[in-house]
Amino acid sequence: MYILVLFIPLLSAIIAGLFGRFIGEKGAGIITTSCIFISAFLSWTIFYEVGVCNTVTYIQLWNWITSGVYSVHFGLLFDSVTAVMLIVVTSISAVVHLYSTEYMRGDPHLPRFMSYLSIFTFFMLVLVTSDNLLQLFIGWEGVGLCSYLLINFWFTRIQANKSAIKAMVVNRIGDVGIALAIFTGFYLFKSVDFNVMFSMIEQVQNDYIVFFTYPVHTLTLFAIFLLIAAVGKSAQLGLHTWLPDAMEGPTPVSALIHAATMVTAGVFLLIRCSTILEFAPNALVVVVIVGAVTAIFAATVGLVQNDIKKVIAYSTCSQLGYMVFACGISNYSTSLFHLMNHAFFKALLFLSAGSVIHAMADEQDFRKLGAIIRAVPFTYSMMLIGSLSLMGFPFLTGYYSKDAILELAFSKYTIEATFAHWIGTISAIFTAVYSFRLIYLTFINDSNAPQQTFKNAHDSPIAMSLPLFILAFGSIFVGYLFKDMIIGAGTPFFLNSIYVNNVNLIEAEFLDPVIKLAPVIFSIIAACSAMAMYHFCSLQLVTFKTSDLGMKLYTFLNNKWHFDYIYNSFIVKPTIAFGYDISYKIIDRGLIEYIGPTGISNLIVKFSEKTSNFQSGLVYHYAIIIFLFSTIFLTMLGFSEFVSFSAELLLILPVYLLFLSI
Repeated sequence: MYILVLFIPLLSAIIAGLFGRFIGEKGAGIITTSCIFISAFLSWTIFYEVGVCNTVTYIQLWNWITSGVYSVHFGLLFDSVTAVMLIVVTSISAVVHLYSTEYMRGDPHLPRFMSYLSIFTFFMLVLVTSDNLLQLFIGWEGVGLCSYLLINFWFTRIQANKSAIKAMVVNRIGDVGIALAIFTGFYLFKSVDFNVMFSMIEQVQNDYIVFFTYPVHTLTLFAIFLLIAAVGKSAQLGLHTWLPDAMEGPTPVSALIHAATMVTAGVFLLIRCSTILEFAPNALVVVVIVGAVTAIFAATVGLVQNDIKKVIAYSTCSQLGYMVFACGISNYSTSLFHLMNHAFFKALLFLSAGSVIHAMADEQDFRKLGAIIRAVPFTYSMMLIGSLSLMGFPFLTGYYSKDAILELAFSKYTIEATFAHWIGTISAIFTAVYSFRLIYLTFINDSNAPQQTFKNAHDSPIAMSLPLFILAFGSIFVGYLFKDMIIGAGTPFFLNSIYVNNVNLIEAEFLDPVIKLAPVIFSIIAACSAMAMYHFCSLQLVTFKTSDLGMKLYTFLNNKWHFDYIYNSFIVKPTIAFGYDISYKIIDRGLIEYIGPTGISNLIVKFSEKTSNFQSGLVYHYAIIIFLFSTIFLTMLGFSEFVSFSAELLLILPVYLLFLSI
């Protein structure tokens, strides 16, 4: 069962990818969807055995790399962290597969699409079940490859090509981080196996490495490399630019990869390596700051986006910031709980957005929609549930994890944790604003859609509606059902899967009610205010937007804090200029060619031209050449004899002088 949960998705990917032309669209959809649902059922069974019954399972499959005393095996680790990730990955993947069979109907490349989804699921399962960093790296690179393939699925679209390349290039920076983390782990522990590293942590906690005469704490360096990897994969500030552009892929891709599963791989890495982070307190401060600033950045940018998918994408980026700074305040279980909850309501939002796009003739700009609540009431209900859960409305799934993160941050009583708490609270307010801005302009506002499109709007068929219903159930009840098990005080759920030095759960339970209720109250007020402003004060909003201050603020936020401009102006263009003017023209075509192939070939040609002049056909020329070279040869021969005699004399002379002295 434990091995099947991995290899059933791989089998479905192979069947759909290699034999899709024979089994057809329906066959590919049925096989892949059935296999992923079986894998999801097995994952829930594993969750019960491993998580609920506390039976951690190790499976060593085969020896992979052996070099001297160094050995790496291909093995599987099933603990509580893995069990939670399994149900997230396979459950979301199963409903997305089912949704895709209808959403992508009519696409001639549907078998290829289903194969890509299944192979992504396999690589994600490899990532979360790995028992060492090197094996995790296989899954890490595999999901990155699948992300590229699925963003660029409609490869005839130029923007899809550009977005896929951007995602691949930006993620390479994060991949450098995890590669350096692997090297650092081997340097410290002579192993990359998680159990070996974590068990030896106390023996190396005071080790330093000298870098340019400056001593660097090795565990802090290790943790920073892990953070760089997480920043790239989980789209944190600095390497976030790829995630909104990834929305060029089909909507099921956005739901599965760029909302629920792949983007959480960085957070999973931090949770898995909690032992490393706990022994690097300075790195934890950096983790808190990166996560908090990412949350506020993405929340502010989401306020002014007009593409229905990009609003949800920036929301994903913001929620990932919550998960990261929860790791920074040493509450890894709460971060994992929010990861699980977020997967359900964010997948619900993306698939609901897909239903809107499907109903409205592929229109994604919600300024051109409006008043479709009567045409698509079920989709509206689903998106409303997802938005309420996202903003942390009381007793929905998002409420239990987001509020827990903010309470734990406040009860940490450190500067960086308090900073993260207030930044997180402000981000929650902005989240409520852009969520209900999307709801109002898409479903309630006066329609701006073409008449024929509006008349043809309809709710999605059962194959698309059933996944929405399943995810809506999760968005309402998952937080309530699993809260005490995963983050309840004294719960034995995680056992030794997560290591924490200082636990502040009890302190968070007895905070002032004003602090505990502030995010919820502010979010509800912000949501109501957003609806009221867009309904009653739309002209005033336009007036403010066109004012000098409003235009500057709107431009700043709409240009995503000018990150793309900064990267293009100060990194991309200078790098391209250096690559062409210096690396290519001066070094490659200049120095290397001059002393390399071109230079040598030109030298040989010129030498041949010069030596050919000696072939004049005149006898006295040949006689002079023979005389000249004979003279040179005899001179060199005499010179070599002179050198040999001089060397012998130098060797004999000290002996002769010594004899005379005696």
